[in-house]
Amino acid sequence: MHVRKMMRMAAVAICGAALVAVTGSAISAETLIERGAYLVNTIGACGNCHTPRDKVGRVIPGMSLAGGFEFDDAEVGHVVGPNITPDPETGIGKWTEAEIVTALRDGKRPDNTIIGPPMPTPAYQKLSDRDAAAIAAYLHSLKPVRHAVARTSYKMPLPPAYGPPVTHVDEPARADKIAYGGYLAGPVGHCVLCHTPPGGGEPFDMSRAFQGGRELPDFGKPGAETVSRNITAGTEHGVGDWSDAQIKRAITAGVRPDGTKLARTMPSDWYAKMTTSDLDAIVAYLRSLPPLKTP
Repeated sequence: MHVRKMMRMAAVAICGAALVAVTGSAISAETLIERGAYLVNTIGACGNCHTPRDKVGRVIPGMSLAGGFEFDDAEVGHVVGPNITPDPETGIGKWTEAEIVTALRDGKRPDNTIIGPPMPTPAYQKLSDRDAAAIAAYLHSLKPVRHAVARTSYKMPLPPAYGPPVTHVDEPARADKIAYGGYLAGPVGHCVLCHTPPGGGEPFDMSRAFQGGRELPDFGKPGAETVSRNITAGTEHGVGDWSDAQIKRAITAGVRPDGTKLARTMPSDWYAKMTTSDLDAIVAYLRSLPPLKTP
């Protein structure tokens, strides 16, 4: 009996080791371009600002990431999403992948001009080295789309820089669900920027991160505004009393527990393609946030 028990335990251990090996190899087998494609087209939701739309707010087929989506932001000005396909004349085809990484994490173009908001540079500064490189590799791999667009007209002065150049950032272990969920909701998906209000003379009052209350243009209603909601773990003001399934439905379908729809500014069309494990990590992270009262 003792021998049989030991054999069963050994078998379980071998299966467990095999599962870890398979999981690890699956992650390592993911190419840089595949990782970049996933980040850009799901949690990063780059197309939410960089893909043009028709008059009813639907993205225009064949124009993914070709720029030209325009909207007004009360604080920023008249925003025009630039073309980030590798077209050499109207896009970023002349930029090296290293220059794309610098644009992402340092907010600086190859000509040293500053990239202004709503480009989420404050969040992208914490993109891991591999993920920043993956996004750059993927953007370079795209079919170039020749589409000249106007430049954003700013109401606000742009900073001379976003801080010292970013040199190295590690990626949190995916096995640490809360830490990895924070990475997805922060640097990668920049949820923190939309759901954090300004305050103290700063564009983002990080002492109130994820508290909501930030005024944003409503992408589904040109000229209108929407206000981001509190997504901390509070039950009265946040999403603490929402089930995991309800939080995931809000993220991927843009529908609240009561059946009402979120503003189209929430990029649910992109989030709908996220992996289950990434959604689980984001939910775990939101559950870990200290409850804050909505302003």
